[in-house]
Amino acid sequence: MPSLRTLLLAALLAATPLAHAGEAAPAVDDPVLEKRVLKLSEELRCLVCQNQTIADSHAELAVDLKNQIREKLKAGMSETEVKQYMVQRYGDFVLYRPPVKTTTWFLWFGPFALLLIGVAALFLKLRKRAARVAQGGLSEADHQRAMALLNAEEKREGA
Repeated sequence: MPSLRTLLLAALLAATPLAHAGEAAPAVDDPVLEKRVLKLSEELRCLVCQNQTIADSHAELAVDLKNQIREKLKAGMSETEVKQYMVQRYGDFVLYRPPVKTTTWFLWFGPFALLLIGVAALFLKLRKRAARVAQGGLSEADHQRAMALLNAEEKREGA
């Protein structure tokens, strides 16, 4: 007599052909439209998250913007017209890759300017330090001040 375990295994193997999943129905009515919406969503910045495209964001505003894009494309607007509409409404910041123009120079060149300022400050600091080392280290006034601090510390520890 077969065990319960063997019977269960046989029943599962017999039911396997019945468990075949059919092809999933599309989740959207128009897959071509959804591709266009996704493509355009990847070019626009989420105004809430700011470091994500609206395609990647799950913020309510991003969902609303995706719905607006879908509606505008259904109404017959081109991708360029939809982008222009979004820029008119939210400014160049909504574009994930804003155009280079006078109002966006800081966005494009600001990080490089900060890097240059940092490198220049480091260079000046190292140059000043090298000059101090070349002079022989501490001045007499600095040496006396350091000795006074050390003596004061020794007095506190001895007390």
